[in-house]
Amino acid sequence: MKITAAVSRESRSVPALEEVDLEGPRPDEILVRIVATGICHTDINAHNGRGLRVPQPIVLGHEGAGVVEAVGVGVTRLRSGDRVVLSGNSCGVCPSCLDARPTYCREAMRAAFGGARLDGSSPITRGGERVGAMFFGQSSFATYALAPARSAVLLPKDVPLHLMGPLACGVITGAGSVLESFRLRPGQAIAVFGTGGVGLSAVMAARLAGARQVVAVDIDPRRLHLAVESGATGTVLGGTDTDRALRQIEPDGFDFAYVTTDVPSVYANATACLGVEGTLGYVVAPAGRWVPDTGFLLAGGRRLQGIIGGSANPHVLIPQLVDHWRAGRFPFDRMIEEFPFNEFAKAWSATGSGRVIKAVLRMPEA
Repeated sequence: MKITAAVSRESRSVPALEEVDLEGPRPDEILVRIVATGICHTDINAHNGRGLRVPQPIVLGHEGAGVVEAVGVGVTRLRSGDRVVLSGNSCGVCPSCLDARPTYCREAMRAAFGGARLDGSSPITRGGERVGAMFFGQSSFATYALAPARSAVLLPKDVPLHLMGPLACGVITGAGSVLESFRLRPGQAIAVFGTGGVGLSAVMAARLAGARQVVAVDIDPRRLHLAVESGATGTVLGGTDTDRALRQIEPDGFDFAYVTTDVPSVYANATACLGVEGTLGYVVAPAGRWVPDTGFLLAGGRRLQGIIGGSANPHVLIPQLVDHWRAGRFPFDRMIEEFPFNEFAKAWSATGSGRVIKAVLRMPEA
């Protein structure tokens, strides 16, 4: 079928809309009419080749939500008309997948960034030219997407699909880190470094979990204001006195520090603010040289923990977050700004510049 997709090419600074051909679903796949999809900084980094090399041309996008249009002959869990949000791809058979921890799939990197199905094929072409697809198992910068049925999370029929896409990556990463990786308990304290989509989701989840202190750290006062509205009990404007400011708030140190930025100095601040047996969790690697203070870590039984996808099972956590959102306890929609799909370049620029926390592209009405 003919679809419209934003295609990344090496010659372009921004993906551009093109008409391409999309195959029908294989036995274990579903065809989804995309209603809306979020833009994530992982998309921007993949397009620019910054730390993430993907084959180009390729269709990116991995926060898609939409309606199932067709299912493969082997799919029994979903049917045409179901409303879904698409999570990341996984092999489904490795020890992590079998333990319902798909974010740590042994084939995760190839499944997310290989630009193809795990068998090497791509379902998208343009005039005979192969175009990379299946980015995170979906390539949702398009009016339609193919996805493995196991990665689609079924949504209630009454939720607004145009808001649900970010749950698949940015939101589940931040919330899952707090609820699943840290398993933060009531009365504990957390410092969140960086208040973009992932950081704000962590702030909301920390309040949801009953944290005594939720301190947001950022260099942007506007984002710190939104962090307070999202549940932060305090804020620190990042700078030279960050360590002192955090110690004034929590003299014995924080139970958790959560880093969502790649600035090496922030990692040092996050380590220094930890209390005894505190944990520093991070979702991106430092962009430059950073050497942990291993003596400080060892002396207090402190830990460093890398976190992918919030260590969460999307089929469990996403429905829980939807329920919390509907009850007014998890207002992730406050950080969303919507753009028509034909204003892709505008949404891309707004995300890259930091003007918008979470840009969501809305597809034309079917």
